[in-house]
Amino acid sequence: MTLTLYTHPLASFCQKALIAFYENDTPFKAHFLDLGDPTVRAEFNTLWPIGKMPLLLDQARGQQVAESTIIIEYLATYYPGPTRFIPDEAELAWQTRLADRFYDNYVHVPMQKIVVDKLRPEGQGDPYGVEEARATLRTSYDMLESEMGSRFWAMGEVFTLADCAAAPALFYANEVQPFGETHPALAGYFGRLMDRPSFARVLAEAQPYFDMFPG
Repeated sequence: MTLTLYTHPLASFCQKALIAFYENDTPFKAHFLDLGDPTVRAEFNTLWPIGKMPLLLDQARGQQVAESTIIIEYLATYYPGPTRFIPDEAELAWQTRLADRFYDNYVHVPMQKIVVDKLRPEGQGDPYGVEEARATLRTSYDMLESEMGSRFWAMGEVFTLADCAAAPALFYANEVQPFGETHPALAGYFGRLMDRPSFARVLAEAQPYFDMFPG
C-alpha cells in the first residue's frame, strides 16, 4: 500500500483527514496508534518527534506529511478524486483555507481545551481557561450561524476542505457546548455533515471508542 496513515478513530484531527480519504475512496492503510502505550509512543516519535496525529507516509513519493490540513491538500494535489477539496477559483480557494483555519482554531482548539481540562487530575483544572474556551465557541457559533443560513456546505454548494475541518470540530464541540437549540442554521449544517457518507463512516469507526471521550 502506497499510503499509510498513522491515526486513531477517536482523534478529531485524524477524523478530519479520514473524511478526505473516504470522500474519494483513496486507497490507504490505517496504522492504529495507542499513544498511551509508551513503546508505541516512542516508536511514533522516531517518525514525528512532535508526537501528534495524524501522520501520512507516502512510500511511492518518499514523503512524510504531518498536520490534517496539509495531508488533505497533499491528497488533493497528488491523489485527486471527484471531490475537489480546494476550489480552482483563486478567490474561493483562499476563502476555503480561511474557513479551514477558522474551524481548527476557533472551534476545534477551544473544544479540545474543554475536553483536556476534564482529563486533568482533581484540583489541577483551569476554570478560567475553560470559560475563555466556551466564550470563543459561543462567538464562533454566532459567526457561523450568520453564514450558514444561506449555504448548504461551508463554502456554498460544494464539499471542500472546510467541511472536512467542520465535521469533527462541530461533532465534539456540540458535546461540550451544545448549539442545537440556539443556532438553527448551524445545527442544520451539522445535520448535513452527519449525513455525509464519508463522515458517517468515520463516526461508525469511532463508535466503539466513544466511552473514552470525557465530554
